[in-house]
Amino acid sequence: MARTKKVKVAGKHRAGFGTRVRTKLIAVESKQRKSQTCPFCSKKGVKRKSAGIWFCEKCDKTFAGGAYYLE
Repeated sequence: MARTKKVKVAGKHRAGFGTRVRTKLIAVESKQRKSQTCPFCSKKGVKRKSAGIWFCEKCDKTFAGGAYYLE
């Protein structure tokens, strides 16, 4: 699965989806894959396990939050 710098993670959807949809997808997926700040220990180390389930690697807590990224 080839991805270029221009389309990033949206390269998996090819040409059939349109530019606007792919740019919105890039914004959501790049934000969800970054490590985010834990609400308990306030350190960067929270990663998404599945939709709405988050896990902090620093304090070993699993908690519920937003589907794509914590706010």
